[in-house]
Amino acid sequence: MNTTAQDKKFNMMTTLPVSRLVSRLAVPSIITMMISAIYNMADTFYVAGIDIQSPAAVGIIFSYMAFIQAIAFFFGQGSANYISRALGARDRDSAVMIASTGFFTSLFTGVFIAFMGFVFMDELLQLLGSTETIMPHARAYFRYILLGTPFIMSSFVMNNQMRFQGNAFISMLGITSGAILNIILDPVFIFVFGMGVAGASLATMLSQFVSFVILLHLSGRRDGIPLRLRNFRPCLAHYREITAGGLPSLGRQGLASISMAYMNQLAGFYGDTAIAALSIVFRVTMFATSIVLGFGQGFQPVCGFNFGAGKYDRVRRAFWFSVGVTAVYCSCLSVGGYIFAERVIALFRPDDRELIMLGSSALRYECLVYSTVSFVTMSNMFLQNTRKTIRASVLAASRQGFMLALALYVGRRLWGLTGIIAAQPISDGLTFLLAVPFSWSALREMDIAGEVKRK
Repeated sequence: MNTTAQDKKFNMMTTLPVSRLVSRLAVPSIITMMISAIYNMADTFYVAGIDIQSPAAVGIIFSYMAFIQAIAFFFGQGSANYISRALGARDRDSAVMIASTGFFTSLFTGVFIAFMGFVFMDELLQLLGSTETIMPHARAYFRYILLGTPFIMSSFVMNNQMRFQGNAFISMLGITSGAILNIILDPVFIFVFGMGVAGASLATMLSQFVSFVILLHLSGRRDGIPLRLRNFRPCLAHYREITAGGLPSLGRQGLASISMAYMNQLAGFYGDTAIAALSIVFRVTMFATSIVLGFGQGFQPVCGFNFGAGKYDRVRRAFWFSVGVTAVYCSCLSVGGYIFAERVIALFRPDDRELIMLGSSALRYECLVYSTVSFVTMSNMFLQNTRKTIRASVLAASRQGFMLALALYVGRRLWGLTGIIAAQPISDGLTFLLAVPFSWSALREMDIAGEVKRK
């Protein structure tokens, strides 16, 4: 990349008004997250028409998907956070090496995880919460997901690295191409070819491979950093930086995987319908949160670049702008979700009254505190991108991690199935109370650093 192009990218990231810059970068990220959430929800929607065990099986495997996504985001956001700060400090050579290190380490790790998954398939599915009646459907769905694991993980890494370089539009092209293909292939494989739940899994695997190929091809476009094996430098210094930037993501999504498996195990005591209902509600809320995450992903490169360049006032303005926009969105969604909860759940299985009752109750509980998600999400991204590793990791591990596990344990003992259903909103409220002092202290520290720099 020539010096003029580097200067142009630097000037855009550090001088354009933050509201315009965040919004510009957020739009392709929002589209990417929404389409990805739609195709994740499409699997549940299509297989729900087969039987009650099929959406439950998809929910079981989603715990594994969260696990590999956690590892992918560890390498992806860990390397990407460093890349954005390095580019902000105009150190492109370091950014090039850590990009390839994060990508190839994730790819090789995915191959190893897939191999171990095939060896210990039944044991893993039982650990994820599968019942005897769900097990055959879970096996059928799991096989193709395992085959696609290396490509799924590597695609997440490339997606994060592109976004943090300010190339969210290119990332959107790769992710959405695969997602749209998945939505098209789902009904073809499930119904036309009669593959059932295995067809949904095959569609997901093929679409993820397509995304992988497109993203790899586009990785060096638009002044981006190309991924080359010759730049793969696995050393302690690089992994230390990846750990500092990626540990919050690993904590957040890794513990989320464990908590979801724990939730499935507890819900299994109340039947397959309870697992299916919670799976559907999780997909619905994931779709809603995709817009918050997409907007936050527009904030992250702005935060990283300007923090690396020492422009702390722009980091603060970008943070509060992002919190304000997403808070309004979450509040509006909470009202609509509470009012139309039954209709939303009925879209999946309109004739199953038990599932609609359980699912709508869980969705209404979530809507009571959903407005807190905006501040928690932006706070976590702010802490992560300004290298407040401990606070970012603790906060990241809270909402769908140890706070959720604690709420599940206590809730089930006190209120049974109702306690399980209410666990996520309880966790949301507790995590918000934790996010406030964490963010306030980090903002104050940044202000002090800015005052010292000006002197």
